[in-house]
Amino acid sequence: MPASVASSDDAEPNSQNFITAAETLHLRKRCFRLSTGSKQWDSILLGGFQSCSISEVYGEYRCGKTQLAHTLSVIAQMPKEDGGGAGKVAWIDTEGTFRPERIVQIAERFQIDPEQANENIIQHRANNSDEQADCLNQLAEHFATGDFRLLVVDSLMALFRTDYTGRGELSERQQKLGQFLSRLAKMAEEFNLVVFMTNQVQSDPGASALFAGADGRKPVGGHVVAHASTTRILLRKGRGEERVAKTQDSPDCPEREATYIITTGGINDPEKA
Repeated sequence: MPASVASSDDAEPNSQNFITAAETLHLRKRCFRLSTGSKQWDSILLGGFQSCSISEVYGEYRCGKTQLAHTLSVIAQMPKEDGGGAGKVAWIDTEGTFRPERIVQIAERFQIDPEQANENIIQHRANNSDEQADCLNQLAEHFATGDFRLLVVDSLMALFRTDYTGRGELSERQQKLGQFLSRLAKMAEEFNLVVFMTNQVQSDPGASALFAGADGRKPVGGHVVAHASTTRILLRKGRGEERVAKTQDSPDCPEREATYIITTGGINDPEKA
């Protein structure tokens, strides 16, 4: 007997999973871009880090990953017409690097009330990878209010690297990591958030060109992190106090570089030191 064919009534629910590109374009109009505090940075990002997606920066120490996170945490509170998000900030701190004193300094640069700037940031110091994942359950309640526009994870892999060691635990680590990143992506879209993650690097002279930079360093986390990050940027040290940011992967931003410096007021352009 020939195989039965599903009726149109049976197929109708599945058809709801598809929408036109025009409808997608309309939905994406709610997205906004969050300025970095540097015109060069904003230029390579077509205006800044985009909401409804995950952005990742990785690089060795003293490249400004955490300083960029602090800068974004202040700018996220500014009006959208000034490159901000007009909202509050949530910060998952896995390395004890969050400093409210830096928020005060950066807020003064942008002429924002320092005390109010810190009041608009909620942060949690996670002590292990399970606690890091559990943070998302608590944050969902905060995000449901619609007041939040930025979620910082600084850094993504520090606790996963500590909790899962050796090749024997690699598979479990990647599975847990994938689940965490999947939830981040869903929250970014559902609540129109800029999800900003910092990531560490490791030396790998034999790394493929897809992941490794010119110096043989590659971000930790492998393919799971690579596929989860919508926009991925490599940070490296430049001449003197300068740092260089290079777009490694993005669906809409070309592969370009920006030079920046770290100042008392956060990330800025070299000529404005």
